[in-house]
Amino acid sequence: MPTILVVEDEPAIRELLKVNLVDAGYRVDEAEDAEAAQAALKMALPDLLLLDWMLPGQSGLAFARRLRTDPRTRDLPIIMVTARSDEADKVAGLEAWVDDYVTKPFSPRELKARIKAVLRRRAPEAAQETLEAGVLKLDPGAHRVTVAGRQVTLGPTEFRLLRFLMARPDRVHSRATLLDMVWGDHVYIEERTVDVHIRRLRAALEPFGADAMIETVRGSGYRLVSMARTLSP
Repeated sequence: MPTILVVEDEPAIRELLKVNLVDAGYRVDEAEDAEAAQAALKMALPDLLLLDWMLPGQSGLAFARRLRTDPRTRDLPIIMVTARSDEADKVAGLEAWVDDYVTKPFSPRELKARIKAVLRRRAPEAAQETLEAGVLKLDPGAHRVTVAGRQVTLGPTEFRLLRFLMARPDRVHSRATLLDMVWGDHVYIEERTVDVHIRRLRAALEPFGADAMIETVRGSGYRLVSMARTLSP
């Protein structure tokens, strides 16, 4: 379930956002200001940050700029929420490298559509959409993986690993990146753990002739190729 960190100082608005986002299938964490949000981010990175501009203390705009200078949070999807609708304010928000800008008042339907669009661009596996790569198909809602229509049985870690790789086909990912993105950036385990789960994933795909889609790139890591080499009859 994708996680959204809502940073909003008005309790009533924060609760309204939470209710609508939970109803849309997201897990919601909350923070009332930039300081509390920073503490939450140190614990774990969400899939998206919903950030109010007008916060007590450090503004949401300043906080967004700060996050973009940190290698750990520079790619975190951010949607700025604000009552400021002037063109100059929108430009300032976009120049802080936020992914989208939503002006109050907005409808819950519009906000959910914008969140889905940002996740689709920046974190495809968090958008809760079916992923396809060659003969592989992964439905996150049904927690189902198929190869040419035949169901594959995967453990939860192998499912998350395949989901991450399928969202970014043909790109090479280091073991460190996979540990951060699949296991969590604050989970301290050895990089060889990735190798163990890659072997398990390949073993699950092998009866369907799709194990060759998971390639080892010597000295770099792993990638999922978008076309299978062969398929068993």
